[in-house]
Amino acid sequence: MESHQFSERRACVTVGLCRSSHRYQAKPKNDEAIRLRLRELAEQRRKFGAPRLHTLLRREGHLINHKRTERLYREESLSLRLKKRRKRISHLRVVMDKPERINQHWSMDFVSDSLYNGRRFRCR
Repeated sequence: MESHQFSERRACVTVGLCRSSHRYQAKPKNDEAIRLRLRELAEQRRKFGAPRLHTLLRREGHLINHKRTERLYREESLSLRLKKRRKRISHLRVVMDKPERINQHWSMDFVSDSLYNGRRFRCR
């Protein structure tokens, strides 16, 4: 604007920027009260993660976005430890007997298809 002697309106139109965006000044966020309360709640309820702590903050009257709560939760490094899942024992595996002669073990096999009109056709 200064070098080309443009007005604010003409400069914004030239650049393709909205005038309100040009004039916008960010408001400093004071998160200290929320951070402190978030730490206190996380200390009281160790099993709660960010979503449940967010609902507790909302109940107390803090009007806060859930994304902001999650950001503060991460910045305060309050994240829960992920427990290692125990490997469950599967059912006992039964070893099939080996056939001693011909035709001792039989197995069934099914073939399935559909006809032109949509009806199912199955054979064994």
